Amino acid sequence: MALPTSKHEHILITGAAGFIGQGLAEALIESSSTIQLTLTDVVEPSIPHSISQHKSRITTVKSDLTDPSTIETLLSTPFTAVYLLHGLMSGGAEANLELGWRVNWDSHRGILDYLRRHLPGTVVIFPSSLAVYGPSAPGNVTSEDTCPIPQSSYGAQKLMVETYLNDFSRRGLLDGRIVRLPTVIARPGAPSAAASSFASGIVREPLRGERSILPVSRDLEMWVCSPKTVVLNLVHVKDVPKEAFGITRVVNLPGITVTVDQILQALQEVGGDKAVSLVEEARDPKIEAIVGSWPARFDIKRAKGLGMAGDCSLVETVKAFSLTLNR
Repeated sequence: MALPTSKHEHILITGAAGFIGQGLAEALIESSSTIQLTLTDVVEPSIPHSISQHKSRITTVKSDLTDPSTIETLLSTPFTAVYLLHGLMSGGAEANLELGWRVNWDSHRGILDYLRRHLPGTVVIFPSSLAVYGPSAPGNVTSEDTCPIPQSSYGAQKLMVETYLNDFSRRGLLDGRIVRLPTVIARPGAPSAAASSFASGIVREPLRGERSILPVSRDLEMWVCSPKTVVLNLVHVKDVPKEAFGITRVVNLPGITVTVDQILQALQEVGGDKAVSLVEEARDPKIEAIVGSWPARFDIKRAKGLGMAGDCSLVETVKAFSLTLNR
């Protein structure tokens, strides 16, 4: 099946019920009047209120992407670009090995195989993770040239999809863009199964007047990024010329290095002492082992060279999230 040749784009977002998927849908629709979206997840995604006036350009569908027949039905429509946002998060993938492999590997392999056979040349944007790396020595800077040695099943699964998509891109079967995301804070909604969920929880819950558990040391360093910047770069990477990537389609997205204590300081600046008092410290060795294995300092020259936007300050991120609570 040939891909569409007009300037109109039909873009698929999997995992679109999540907060990044919802933000990405908003940004893509607002970026061009010629974009049409299909949003899918294990529950039917909602259409963000801010773009409800464009609902005629948006299709939503519930789908289980671990089912090969569902993949075939979903991809019977030719898409110009596909964002693979669905997945079982790091803590969940570590707790349930079989489910993690079905969701984070089998479903992605099924989608990529269908696309390369039936819709060759499709642009595929895969948000990977800093979890593909192993621990780094204090002060070491990680780059795309750093050897990935994942210390979690989630990281291993992400790395396998990266390798698969990179090879299909090398062969000219697909046009992959693999972006390794920092820990995204602050995530709205309920706590997720991500091992790093606490990084959002110690901001989100206290600003709502609720208690939150801090399961790691205040001294732990993390590589983080605001949702706004992540979405901005996900939109941008879709249109980077494929020749600009060189021999690998992998790029580490920009972020900032912070300690957990600095997150709490930003919380205090925005929410005051009352908000900080709602954070209860209770160390969890399993969570510390997973998050502590992720590097916290990155060289982002490649991302900058590809036109990616840098992130804002931690206080700005926390302030922006607090404003969403007052809407």
